[in-house]
Amino acid sequence: TSSLACVLNPVLSNFAEVITAGRVGCDVHMDLNDPSESIIIPKDVDVVINTAASFGGERAEDLILAESVNVLGVVKLCQACTKAKVRQLVLVSSVFSCLDKSSPFYSVYSMTKKHSDDVAQLYNLMFGLPISIIRPSQFYGGGKDQQHQPFLTSIINNAANNQDIFLYGSNDALRNFIHIADVAEIIARVVKHKILGTYKCMSTKNVSYSEVAKAAIAAFGSNSSIKFLKEHPDIIDNVFELDDRLYQLIDYFPQIPITLGMKMEADYRRKVS
Repeated sequence: TSSLACVLNPVLSNFAEVITAGRVGCDVHMDLNDPSESIIIPKDVDVVINTAASFGGERAEDLILAESVNVLGVVKLCQACTKAKVRQLVLVSSVFSCLDKSSPFYSVYSMTKKHSDDVAQLYNLMFGLPISIIRPSQFYGGGKDQQHQPFLTSIINNAANNQDIFLYGSNDALRNFIHIADVAEIIARVVKHKILGTYKCMSTKNVSYSEVAKAAIAAFGSNSSIKFLKEHPDIIDNVFELDDRLYQLIDYFPQIPITLGMKMEADYRRKVS
């Protein structure tokens, strides 16, 4: 029931029978916090795709939950896949797993995602389970607020409501945003092509926050202005080195630039309003 799973499901359904698993509203009940013996993969499943994640927080309890879901939960899932003789496990990680402790964006989430990737790679070495680790950059779209990207959501909301968009400092900070539909298509092709290994999954172009804001303003046809609040500290860049090896393997590069992505968001809101 994650935003990615909701977009991914119909893409996979074009060529496969899809069974959903999760804590609520799914075909099979599965909670990565449960004991390992409770995590059972249904018979004759070929591929398992894990989109579950804990995003952490500021409390010690959040660290415990993130480790439990993102790391121990992945080990349990690997073990269940081995027992069920699954032919491929696809783990949706994050490009934030590439961050080190010196980054101001290093967090419980990035640390546990790195730990999750490491433990999955070790499991593959020890037990031979075929594993694909896909590391998307910040994805958006699908008609849902980006609950884990509140600033991006505020830009879209302000543009939609003809309100001015304020950017702190004087640095027009760079980010890498990839549309959720592109992520879904990439994962589907990883399954179809049986691609194994660890890969980044990013837009081929970094964008500044002002570019995002301009795209949102144009998409909604709004009268919003973009204003830099130079009396505040700068927002710093957070970008990663592009690696297009995966796109070469699956013969697909991200197709949705930020201008089209914002137009899709505007169209969706008009449709449901």
